[in-house]
Amino acid sequence: MQEPSGPLKGLRVLDLTRVLAGPTCTQMLGDLGAEVFKIERPEAGDDTRGFAPPFVPKTKESAYFVGVNRNKKSVTLDIAKPEGQAIIHRMLEHCDILVENFKVGALAKYGLGWEQLKAKHPRLIYCSITGFGQTGPYAPRPGYDALIQAMGGVMSLTGEPNGTPQKVGVPVADLFAGLYGCIGILAAVNHRNATGEGQQIDIGMLDTHVAWLANQGMNYLATGENPPRLGNQHPNIAPYQEYPTKDGYIILAVGNDPTFERFCKANGLEHLLADERFATNPKRVQNRQLVTDTLTPVMKSKTTAEWIEALEALKIGCGPINTLEQVFADPHVQARNMVLELPHATGETVTVIANPVKLSATPPDYRSPPPVLGQHTEEVLGGLLGLPATEIAVLRERGIL
Repeated sequence: MQEPSGPLKGLRVLDLTRVLAGPTCTQMLGDLGAEVFKIERPEAGDDTRGFAPPFVPKTKESAYFVGVNRNKKSVTLDIAKPEGQAIIHRMLEHCDILVENFKVGALAKYGLGWEQLKAKHPRLIYCSITGFGQTGPYAPRPGYDALIQAMGGVMSLTGEPNGTPQKVGVPVADLFAGLYGCIGILAAVNHRNATGEGQQIDIGMLDTHVAWLANQGMNYLATGENPPRLGNQHPNIAPYQEYPTKDGYIILAVGNDPTFERFCKANGLEHLLADERFATNPKRVQNRQLVTDTLTPVMKSKTTAEWIEALEALKIGCGPINTLEQVFADPHVQARNMVLELPHATGETVTVIANPVKLSATPPDYRSPPPVLGQHTEEVLGGLLGLPATEIAVLRERGIL
């Protein structure tokens, strides 16, 4: 494993997370240069190691696990046993940040809760990521992505108008919670740099989900009316949706009135500009079905490629609806280096999605692939803690490691 580089170089993270929200947070920290020690259950490891198929080709590693666990050192440790807890306490003497996503109160049973650690480790930054946060009536409940999408309102906004509520096709509740957790940690690091004080960061998935309701949440607060499901249409802009073309579909994004005027004049639709139902964006939003019905036959007159060429020349927002095969083959995605290959402990090469944060002076650091289970146990316990090989062997025999 290469030495860390990046803006967080020198920071050490004790990673007590699994599945997606927590590992998303800690991978981001690792990409930015922090040294991350991922604590996993002996033999079983992170649950997502078993979230398969698919596996990464020629390995026994699930694609799910590999996607959010690079730049981490895997240490197997049973924290339910006193010996495992003692090792965690020793590791904390060398770590700056602890990230966990256990149920509320679970780590306190092992003497590893925030209230138990803060006096002994006053500089510790302790980030808890749970379904519903550390307080409130739902705090004891487990949190799952689909559950949070349902309770957080986004499912009521997603889907066709006459269809059933739909969740987003990727686990956005988990991902946003992890990213908000990372933001909170970076703020806490800055605070500690100024004051020397650590603190707890309380991330609830439902909280973060409510926060990113964004314009739709504000639409409700402004009107008291639940926004309806609109399929692929925009609640505040029209036309801004998918349209059928001669050979497929395209997204047409007309963001303002001058853009709509250019669209109309280029496509023989000048008469619409004199129709008050089309004259301004608020009117088009009020008459969105009329706008859709009027433009649909126009959009069907050309192929997707013909529309993209014509609309880009007019500086009108547009784009194809890509499959993932088309996404990863897209020349822009490739030019932005959004896919990378890492040598894996199995001897194979694993292909992963890159970090999207482009930093001019301290870019993301891809120094190690996702680890195999327990790959770094001896290295960390021997090197960081100075445990002799004989003691490590005894711990392994007793099932602690």
